[in-house]
Amino acid sequence: MTSARSVTRSAPSSVQATTVTSSLLTVQTPGRGFTDLTSEAAKFIAEAHAGEGALTLFIRHTSASLTIQENADPSVLVDLTTALSRLAPENAGWTHDTEGPDDMPAHIKTMLTQTSLQVPVLDGRLALGTWQAIYLIEHRSRPHRREIVLQFIGSNR
Repeated sequence: MTSARSVTRSAPSSVQATTVTSSLLTVQTPGRGFTDLTSEAAKFIAEAHAGEGALTLFIRHTSASLTIQENADPSVLVDLTTALSRLAPENAGWTHDTEGPDDMPAHIKTMLTQTSLQVPVLDGRLALGTWQAIYLIEHRSRPHRREIVLQFIGSNR
């Protein structure tokens, strides 16, 4: 049980959503692994003159995904890649292998992760934690061109 002294909350604030701003981000991945999208998301928020609201990121693919993860120690991303490979290994006798042995495992990895994220925007900045970054996860072994829809809904500064 949590004691009342260990939990604090700021006073609620309210804004009226007055704007919807959208953009399409195209990323060329090098192949399997993580690509940091945080600076591109922050740049979009700045260009949208965002004040308070929410940024939604949506990847338009079924063999790549999005996540928020630690940005301080690169070994975290290595271990996450290893874990996903163990959960959905190639050459495991998958029926669907139209585009090669990494095809079905990529779909499974996307199902286990996320195709969309929502990040609060407070005072014109992404409300990420100190060690958090937004990543595109490429689940295929060869390079791909990926599209991510960025959409801010909220108020302008």
